[in-house]
Amino acid sequence: MSTGPSLYRRHRPRTFQDVVGQEHVVRTLANAIERDKVHHAYLFVGSRGTGKTSMAKILAACLNCASGPTTTPCGTCDSCQAIQNATSLDVIEMDAASNNSVDDIRDLREKVAYAPVSGRHKVYILDEAHMLSQQAWNAFLKTLEEPPPRTIFVLATTEAQKVLPTVVDRCHRFDFGRPSIPQVTEVLARVAQQEQIDIDSGALALVARHATGSFRDALGTLEQLVTYVGASTIRPADVLAVLGVADVEQLFAAVDAIIARDPAEALRTAARLADSGRDPGQVLRDLEVHGRELLAVQVLKEVPPELQVTPERNQNLLQQAQGLSNTDTIRLLDLVAAALDATANGAQARIQLELVLIKAAAPQADPSMSALLSRIERLEGGPLIPPAPTERDREAEAEPAAPAPTEVVPDDAWPAVVELVRAENAMLAALLEGARPVDINDRQMTVAFPAGAAFLKRKAEQDDHRRVAADALRKVTGRSLVLRFELRAQDDTPAPTAQTLSGEELVQRFVEEFDAEELLDDQSTETEAHH
Repeated sequence: MSTGPSLYRRHRPRTFQDVVGQEHVVRTLANAIERDKVHHAYLFVGSRGTGKTSMAKILAACLNCASGPTTTPCGTCDSCQAIQNATSLDVIEMDAASNNSVDDIRDLREKVAYAPVSGRHKVYILDEAHMLSQQAWNAFLKTLEEPPPRTIFVLATTEAQKVLPTVVDRCHRFDFGRPSIPQVTEVLARVAQQEQIDIDSGALALVARHATGSFRDALGTLEQLVTYVGASTIRPADVLAVLGVADVEQLFAAVDAIIARDPAEALRTAARLADSGRDPGQVLRDLEVHGRELLAVQVLKEVPPELQVTPERNQNLLQQAQGLSNTDTIRLLDLVAAALDATANGAQARIQLELVLIKAAAPQADPSMSALLSRIERLEGGPLIPPAPTERDREAEAEPAAPAPTEVVPDDAWPAVVELVRAENAMLAALLEGARPVDINDRQMTVAFPAGAAFLKRKAEQDDHRRVAADALRKVTGRSLVLRFELRAQDDTPAPTAQTLSGEELVQRFVEEFDAEELLDDQSTETEAHH
């Protein structure tokens, strides 16, 4: 491997043909050069490492090449060599982060007046242009709008929203998209071949994925790996060690514990992840990425190309996505997001990691509504639809026997309905806490109140209350059922989990909790008479 500048500097694209991605930018600039329609100001917008500065240098080389203007600069003439080595007097790179004052712009305006030294055009590349101050932009506007002949400005920024609209109007804007994982992998493979770097294909895919759409980050990681392994082959384990990301096998083990509903194994996996030297905060972020991949596979029913690394990992990802319900995957992502927010506010990352895995593996330990719905889904194993009768069932129906027990909603479902009702109508939820579903069929569900709760039953039967309860039931069970309320002796209903209140006790509870005043019928009549 040769010595000298960094990998990403040595392997910058030199021509439009070397650019990977950004086809819309390449095509527009190439047509402008061929037709002599090059604009005097360009605005390149994109995240870091997407090739904004490299594209600006290619444009300068095309305009100033000895055989140009051309879309294929030779790369060997004095002008091309000077641009590649950053020694050209006609291609001036400025860092707006450190040259953002009015005085800096005044100095620039004075130098712009001079003609090109050796090339045809003078190209100013203003990096991090959004860092210029308001006063500097105002001083720069006139020069940007009417520059001297043969002068071109290229403004590069990662935050276009901070650039003044009056500046954007004076430029031709190009948005640089993040390269895909296959595109980053292509560049890495090409550089590895040219530099004679021996790297495993799985390690190459890991580096490309961790680069998050930045060619510079990918090549910087590759260079760091070469220093780490020496003359040996770079393998996935080396990438994990250098990047400090969680071991893929440990992440799969954590999700396996969630699928098995084994909080003890989940806690042990959290300990192994934390004790491996990885930053727990980074482990949380890796777990979030893994959960997102599982959700994508569940929705698409396959491993998309951008998530494919090795055949073994792809198969494991597909199997794990099939073993985990969509509800559990979304809940895992919600738990990780809450944990990351807590760590940002000062909570210990390791404790948050343990809480995430334990809550995901043991929904009964999580009092949230999403955990309750996850438990219901696991208990039901499908929608609340009565099974089709078998031949034996038909024969049993023909014989005189005790009536078959009616289907009831699972014990966990009705509390979930009550909790959903509580979010919209706390008083109605208090009414329904004393009731229990006792029968369900294709069209309706019967809910029984204790025999002495006629007042509660009448309240629940009001049209607006019945509608709210039916909507909550539909959200929990996935079925649109008509609610029917009845009174039934206490021995005939399942044992309630909450204390059943009589009508008088319920009224007293409302008076105490809502600071209300009870109006008797005589008082109501008198009040109406006064009005």
